[in-house]
Amino acid sequence: MAEPWTVLKILKWTAGYLQERGIEGARLDAELLLIEVLKLDRVGLYVNYDRPLEATELAAYRQLVGRRARREPVAYILGRSEFWSLPLLVRPDVLIPRPDTEVLVEEALQRAGDECRILDVGTGSGAIAIALAHELPNARLVAIDISEAALTVAQENARSNGVGERISFQSGNLQRLPVGPFELIVANPPYIPQGDLAALQPEVRDYEPQLALAGGKDGLDCYRALAAQSPQCLSSGGWMLLEVGIGQAELVQQLLTEVGLVEVFCRNDYAGVARVVGGRRAVTA
Repeated sequence: MAEPWTVLKILKWTAGYLQERGIEGARLDAELLLIEVLKLDRVGLYVNYDRPLEATELAAYRQLVGRRARREPVAYILGRSEFWSLPLLVRPDVLIPRPDTEVLVEEALQRAGDECRILDVGTGSGAIAIALAHELPNARLVAIDISEAALTVAQENARSNGVGERISFQSGNLQRLPVGPFELIVANPPYIPQGDLAALQPEVRDYEPQLALAGGKDGLDCYRALAAQSPQCLSSGGWMLLEVGIGQAELVQQLLTEVGLVEVFCRNDYAGVARVVGGRRAVTA
C-alpha cells in the first residue's frame, strides 16, 4: 500500500512544489491552504502533523495548491485578508490590502479630530476607511470608488466590522472629488507607471485589478488630480495624506507644494521606504 499523505508530508511536498515555481513564502502558503481545507488553526495544524488526509481533503487541497501554483494570490483563493487587525473580504474586484498602507492610517489618526470629516478616495475593499471608522467612533466618513463592484465589497466589509452605518460609500471619480470640505483626505491611488505593469509579479499583474494599479505614463496622474483639487476640498487647516510608490515621494511633495499646501512631509514605512506624503491647507481666518 502507498504511504498515506500525512499533514507534515503534504506540507513538505507542497512547500517544495510552490518554491520551484518561484513563489516566496511557499511554506506559509502551503500551511494557510491546508488550514482552510482542514478547518484548523495553525496550532491545530502543528499538533496534527501525523494525521493522514482523507481522500476528499486531499482532492480539495490539491485544487487550492494548483491555483496557487498558477500564481493566484492566497488572499483571493481564501477570499479574505486582514488589515489593521480587522478581517476583510477580498475579491479580484479589489486590491489586496498591504501592511505598508497601515502607515497611512497611523498618520491619519495623528491628525484626525474627534468629529473629523474624512474622505477616502479609491476605497477599494474599504480597508482604510474601515480602520479609521473603527478608531474614530465620532468621525464622519465618505468613501468613493469608480468601481461599483469594489463598493459592494467595501460595504460588506464595513457591515461585518460594525461600522457600516458610519461610512457613506459613493460612486465617484478622483478627477471630481466631493465638495466637502473635509478635515482629512486620504488615498492610496494607482501609482504604477504604465511601462512597469508588465514587469510586476504575476500575482499582481495577472490577478489584481488594473484600475487600482495603473497610474499613467509616469505613475503620477492620480496625484496631479488629487493635488489640484485639494485647496477646494480641504477645510481650513485640513490635511491630504497619500500613499506613494517607491521613488515617487519627492515628486508628490512637489505637487502638493505647487498647489499651495503647507507643512508638506514624507513618512517612511517600517522597511524604510518613503510611503506617505502629506500636506496641509493653510489655516484661514
